Amino acid sequence: MLRDGGLYGSFLVRDLGTGDELGIDPDIEFPVASLVKVPLALATLERVRLGELDGATVLDVPPGRITTPGPTGLSRFRHAARVAVDDLLYLSVCISDGVATDALFGLTPPSEVAAILHRLGVRGIAVRHLTQELTETPVERFDATDAHLAHALAIDAGTAGRGHRVPQLDVSRANTGTARAFVDLLQALWTEPSAIHPDVAARLRTLMGANVLRHRLAPDFASDASTWSSKTGTLLNLRHEVGVVEHADGQAYAVAVLTESRVAAAVQPAADALMGQVARRLRDRIRSA
Repeated sequence: MLRDGGLYGSFLVRDLGTGDELGIDPDIEFPVASLVKVPLALATLERVRLGELDGATVLDVPPGRITTPGPTGLSRFRHAARVAVDDLLYLSVCISDGVATDALFGLTPPSEVAAILHRLGVRGIAVRHLTQELTETPVERFDATDAHLAHALAIDAGTAGRGHRVPQLDVSRANTGTARAFVDLLQALWTEPSAIHPDVAARLRTLMGANVLRHRLAPDFASDASTWSSKTGTLLNLRHEVGVVEHADGQAYAVAVLTESRVAAAVQPAADALMGQVARRLRDRIRSA
């Protein structure tokens, strides 16, 4: 299905109650794009819990000055704004606002986020740079009508070792992670005992539950009898989502999907749908076992 749909993907679905899991190449490292906003939120909330930061502190945030389609929130603002840390967390996680994210990185730089993750036992996720770098790829150098050229470069300029001529797609330079690493993080956020404080985990679960970007996996996991809490990540030909589906009967499954498209096109709703279909089939196989 993935091959026919032009996708190369890494999938992992885990039953958070039993630990049973089913995956497709779950240990391949990918640049994670906006998925980095989850570990950043975790580090920020941990510092708030420790009293190192105050969620009510108001920051002066410059306008985003971004003209390409896609960015939201402060990224689209034309004038400076004053926003509290707690609200920056909402903007970063729930609507994937890059400017809000980098304001949080200003308080907790990538190296410090990485250190906090290590202290909390979160492994396999590398945090190296700000999200501003995600708006400095070849696609920003082309007119919208030529965006396919940037996607063609993203598809063809990689190496067998997952290096890349585009720095944001090079696993040695980008923020990176694996499907397994993100499922492990989700399990730590949704289950106890965990090295993550319950108050921090609860707040981050609430933020992920309020994610407004629901075009990718949500159609296959959200229903009247279930809730879907997640974070998406998108950059050039990368399409990711990680989240947890909680059913009314008490069962819960962590899902991580990291993919790259082999089709040189910016808009691919069929690829988004295919990601959800494959993840749903894996979940259904575990649930029926």
